[in-house]
Amino acid sequence: MDPLAARIIDAHGDIAKWRKFKSLSAKLQQGGALWGLKGHPGKLDETSVTVGLQDEWASHAPFGPDGKISSFRPDMVQLADRDSRVLEELKDPRASFAGHTLETPWSELQLAYFAGIAMWTYLNLPFLLARDGVQSERLSDWEEGGATWQRLRVTFPREVATHSTVQTLYADDHGLLKRHDYDVEIAGNTPGAHYISDYADVQGFRIPTSRRIFPRGPDGRSLTEPLVVSIDLSHIKLA
Repeated sequence: MDPLAARIIDAHGDIAKWRKFKSLSAKLQQGGALWGLKGHPGKLDETSVTVGLQDEWASHAPFGPDGKISSFRPDMVQLADRDSRVLEELKDPRASFAGHTLETPWSELQLAYFAGIAMWTYLNLPFLLARDGVQSERLSDWEEGGATWQRLRVTFPREVATHSTVQTLYADDHGLLKRHDYDVEIAGNTPGAHYISDYADVQGFRIPTSRRIFPRGPDGRSLTEPLVVSIDLSHIKLA
């Protein structure tokens, strides 16, 4: 493992302790332009999410105003009613995004897939850096807002469903994550700059509670608008 990757993990908590937990849950408040652009304004503004910490899965409840429950795994996404009856499902969901651009609307199942890969990735970082098959490489430092951040290039194996195969993490002098870059492959490889802040102590781990995602320009600098996605987390619990 790259020494910077190890330092980032250590800054967020004891990985041996992390591996004893199976899931993480949190309440979400979300906003930003993406949801309306994809045809689902307000659907996930206030919800709860649970993600797996050992296997890749996620669930949002409620999923929309009618109280559906989503179930995401890399090979299938489902929507169920309050009584856990499956209403619809999509196998091989990633293939359904072929030819999509940023402006292409999503079905509810596609929204559930995106929400699943996003929150699973966010809530498992930086401990994903120690996952089998994940590779990391130190890049040159980055200057932004008067601060110097250390950068780490991360390459995910094919079996991990996430935004893009290659992503970049930025960490401060203490090893805490400050920014996370990726290209959203299922939305025409749209580049994003994801800012991470407001860390909380949760059961011995340092977990950020505020996330703001903006477009990323060709020079790697983030644009000030539009705000693509905002995420605020509370009531975080590992089990």
